[in-house]
Amino acid sequence: MSGRRASNNRIRGPQSALTDFLAANNISAAQISADYDRRRREAHQQAEQEAAANGTALEQEVAEDQLPDEREETALQKKKRKRAEDKAREKIKQTKNSKKQKKNKKGAPDDEGDDGDLAFDMYTKSKPLPGQLDNCEKCEKRFTVTPYSKTGPAGGLLCKKCSEEQESRKKKDAKVPAKKHPGPREKRRQTESSKLDGIILNGARSLQDLCIRTIASNIHDVEEFGDLPQQSIQALGYILSKKRVITSRTLPLFLRPNSEILEITDSGALEVEDYIKIFSFSPRIASLSLRQAGQFKDEVLDYMMERDIPIKHLKLYAANLVSDGKWIEFFATCGHRLESLQLRDLDYSMDDSTFMHLVRSCPHLKRLKMKKCWRLSEPALGAIQELKELEHLSLQFKLPTSAQSLVDLIAAVGSSLRTLSLEDFHDADNSVLQAVNTHCSQLQKLRFTENDLCTDTGFTELFTNWSNPPLTFVDFTGSRSIDYNNPDGTDEAVGLGTAGFEALMAHSGSALTTLMIPSCRHIEREGLANVFDGEKQYPALKTADISFVKRTDTPIVAGIFKSCPQITKLTAFGCFSVSDVTVPKGVALIGIPNAQDSIVQEGGYDFDVVSAGFGLM
Repeated sequence: MSGRRASNNRIRGPQSALTDFLAANNISAAQISADYDRRRREAHQQAEQEAAANGTALEQEVAEDQLPDEREETALQKKKRKRAEDKAREKIKQTKNSKKQKKNKKGAPDDEGDDGDLAFDMYTKSKPLPGQLDNCEKCEKRFTVTPYSKTGPAGGLLCKKCSEEQESRKKKDAKVPAKKHPGPREKRRQTESSKLDGIILNGARSLQDLCIRTIASNIHDVEEFGDLPQQSIQALGYILSKKRVITSRTLPLFLRPNSEILEITDSGALEVEDYIKIFSFSPRIASLSLRQAGQFKDEVLDYMMERDIPIKHLKLYAANLVSDGKWIEFFATCGHRLESLQLRDLDYSMDDSTFMHLVRSCPHLKRLKMKKCWRLSEPALGAIQELKELEHLSLQFKLPTSAQSLVDLIAAVGSSLRTLSLEDFHDADNSVLQAVNTHCSQLQKLRFTENDLCTDTGFTELFTNWSNPPLTFVDFTGSRSIDYNNPDGTDEAVGLGTAGFEALMAHSGSALTTLMIPSCRHIEREGLANVFDGEKQYPALKTADISFVKRTDTPIVAGIFKSCPQITKLTAFGCFSVSDVTVPKGVALIGIPNAQDSIVQEGGYDFDVVSAGFGLM
């Protein structure tokens, strides 16, 4: 009796809504319940008959699905049930009214399908519960319902086999979404990114460039590069390195048995076995360039020495896991054939004693590059003086060195040098520049950066009466005073100033192709105007960087375009006096946020503005 009373008095949200709907349409809830019980008894009887025919017993299902044939109610129970239903009906009406008010406030139309929703709820409630039996909508096979049973097209449940078929059919019928073409904003961002990479487009890309980019986009489907020329393979390497997809899977594409040159811009995803694979696939390799070679270890050098790889040019960046002892062994074994050695970002290995072995074991070095090697100091500068065949020297030490050690180095090897790069030597003074003027007579490239001791007078004397032919590459980045207590600088200009800049352009302007003078803030506007007056011509200059030269304004930039007819890239970050500048066609102006963005005609020349802003990258 108590169980039946509990079942009769059980009121839940969806049942109360259904009861309200049935009462409003003069439908008897008791009759629906009786019909539902009758259908369950018939289904149960059918299941018993099938089980008996198959010789199986369904005692457990009978115990679970057994229902009473009739439900008898006393007058008191009937009265309580009606009273509970009336209360539930009133509560539902209040809930409906509150929902309608909220919808009207939001501007949403009132639902006209409340009755339909309740009817749908009634329909869904009639579905079998997990653990019960049902017939598959598609194959009509009887199966046990689970929480993971799928719904068929007509609303019925499907068996496991039909559910899998339906899911596979949906996947096959699903259309591949069309490739979304980039909008104007995305195209501009890509254009600015390409310009910062040094890629300047005038019109459509070449067919070769499009083919290379297509291969790079589908690199995981490529089996081999075939007979692609080395230049195209190198271009592919740059693109894939930028995408960080050079892995153990794609590395064999760059390896050829007869190849003598290999350059990988990003080796961060390669392991020791991959580096060994390079020399096993290409045993004749003579020039190797690996950047971000963090997993280049002693085992790789051991393999190179065992196989006697004829390496002549070696460039390794961030190879910190090679021990000093292994470097010494490698130099002793293979150093006699080395002509070029470029090491960078070594914060653990390669100290002064190891460098001494390098110099003694590699007497035929013509190119030496040691940048950001934290353990090298002044004794290493003295050791380099023994390399008499040196033609290209690039140094950047973390430990302090004296100006006199640099002067002695330049005096020893300067006469044969073609390129000289000295970065972050903060103790270098005018004596170093004077040594360059005195002992260097074949330089084509000169880099001297991040120094606040050399004065404008020193730079002027460097380019005055210098027997060296005109330079093609000059980089004096950061040659300025950095005294924060005196932001305007001293009376005498520190770093490259007006006089030094005019002397530089007078000496090398005719052959100069790259000019880098960022942060040389002591160059006055008068000096810039005298150099780029539109009448003096610098026919070879293609790339210039005048960022943070604060005296630069719009007429100066316009004068650069007139004086440099071959210029393709001008970087001018921090030049806030430049505005509304007209840029010739085919020139990338980077760093000016307010350059014109339209094509204009001026003076019979076509001008096409290609500008870059600070917020685009």
